[in-house]
Amino acid sequence: MSRVTRPVSTRVRLLGAILGVVLLGMIIAGGVTFLVQSERVVANAQRQLDGFVGAVSTSNQDAATLVDTVIPGRTDATIALDGDRVLASTPSPPGIEIADDAALVASLAREIAAGHTVGRADSAHGPVLYAAVQTRDGVAVQVISIDQRMELVTLSTVTYAITALAVLVMIGIAGWFVTGRLFSPLRELRDRTDAITIDDLGTRLRAHGNDEISDLTTSVNSMLDRLAMSVDAQRQLLDDVRHELKTPITIVRGHLEMMDPADPHDVAETRDLGIAELDRLSRLVDDIDALADVEAGSLSAAVIDVGALTDRVAELAGAIPGHAWTVEQRARVRIHGDADRLVQAWLQLADNAAKYTPDGTPIEIGSTADDTTAHLWVRDHGPGIPPAARHRVFRRFDRLSTGRGIDGSGLGLSIVDAIAKAHDGACSIADTPGGGATVALHIPVTGAQSPTELPTPVRAGDVVMQREATG
Repeated sequence: MSRVTRPVSTRVRLLGAILGVVLLGMIIAGGVTFLVQSERVVANAQRQLDGFVGAVSTSNQDAATLVDTVIPGRTDATIALDGDRVLASTPSPPGIEIADDAALVASLAREIAAGHTVGRADSAHGPVLYAAVQTRDGVAVQVISIDQRMELVTLSTVTYAITALAVLVMIGIAGWFVTGRLFSPLRELRDRTDAITIDDLGTRLRAHGNDEISDLTTSVNSMLDRLAMSVDAQRQLLDDVRHELKTPITIVRGHLEMMDPADPHDVAETRDLGIAELDRLSRLVDDIDALADVEAGSLSAAVIDVGALTDRVAELAGAIPGHAWTVEQRARVRIHGDADRLVQAWLQLADNAAKYTPDGTPIEIGSTADDTTAHLWVRDHGPGIPPAARHRVFRRFDRLSTGRGIDGSGLGLSIVDAIAKAHDGACSIADTPGGGATVALHIPVTGAQSPTELPTPVRAGDVVMQREATG
């Protein structure tokens, strides 16, 4: 089987989806961590400034003296201002150099003059936070560099990004081999199924483990089993049909070859025989067509009242001459299925009973039910069916040596069995007390009971009819 070349395989798409989800998770985790750490850095800086304001406010020192007593950190500095003139500043290092940053000093002077003693400003070291406190001889201002405070956060973020990228690469490498091993049973399944042909349906796949792929392998094996059974059944049907067609063809051909064209009587007899054999062939084709329809599952679905169905079959069976037909029982349940096909199957049982029961012998039709199954049966008083032969009477073209089933196409009971199976049911054969056979269809009930009890049957000729109660 030729395969379509795909630009991106399922393996690559699956691995890409996994890596995409992992990457998204890493980005979210890193972003949230960065934002939280940034907010924490700013909050710590703001607390430091608040502490500075509190300390200066409680001190009686002038600005320059106060600045000289402050020990700066690596990321901050403190200066004393008189307008835009720098009175004193903490040394750098260890602190940052801001005394020579004229732009920053001018900006701070403007903001303080405007009454903004706390805020943010730009400097040569990037954005800074500041807090200013008025003293006796000037203003003490502490400045904290945000960028330098964020160095550790930025460094940890870069480290996280590099580590995450490395982990993503390792996940990709490991995932490539893992997905390859994961998809190897599917590749084996594909290769083995490609090798299966209609002439070789015996190949089965090995299921490894207890996962969804093993379940798929089991399902494919089950499908192959059903396919093999279907193909075998079709081949058997073709073999049976070929065998059944040989007999009428041979008979007609033999009589045509032996016919004397000059003898009108012989011609007429040969013509009648040929028509009879062609009629038999036509019935055979019709039965094969019906059997194929049933086995293909071409059934309608409806809720059927078994009691009404019993009376319908009894009415139709009453047209078969030579016997007294009676309805013994009616089941007051409903079944789900194809009413026409069930009538066909039930009438086939009645027709078989009529053929192999002596004329004048009564034949009973009835239906009973239990909690799960409706039983549709025909009981005759003929020669019966030997127990040893009951397992094969429903086979195609299989006839009994006792004479039962010899006439006809040999497919009647096969069709009955197929209709029963199409309704998730079955067929059975039992002895009739005193002689004869009882053949039954067993169909699952729907659980919905008939709302009214059927009235007592009344004989109308040889047919039992159901009359509605009046008044």
